Amino acid sequence: MMPWLGTLQSGSARIEVITFFPLESFMKSSYLVSSAVAAALAMGLVGQVAAQDKAAKEKCFGIAKAGENDCSNLSGSHSCAGQSKVDMGADEWKFVAKGSCKGMSGMTAEEAKAKMKK
Repeated sequence: MMPWLGTLQSGSARIEVITFFPLESFMKSSYLVSSAVAAALAMGLVGQVAAQDKAAKEKCFGIAKAGENDCSNLSGSHSCAGQSKVDMGADEWKFVAKGSCKGMSGMTAEEAKAKMKK
């Protein structure tokens, strides 16, 4: 058996494949390669959809309930999603559809920073 080493890349997705197969079973290995290529392409599409989804959203401060924030807060007391301790903290944010933040009584990052200084 001979080792087969390969790297497949699509956008930022990268898959490294290492397998052993007899040379006589080349057809079987081509199915493996086809599957790896399909997986790499699928990961690239998922990344593009996620990027498009993020582009249609904005950070809205002051609307997250305790434990429902999307990421780190402005004050720096935590750095992960779901770690807020209070409801509607001015420094906590959630992603919302672009243009809908004000209707939820939310704030921009600048407004939230100004409120925190008071």
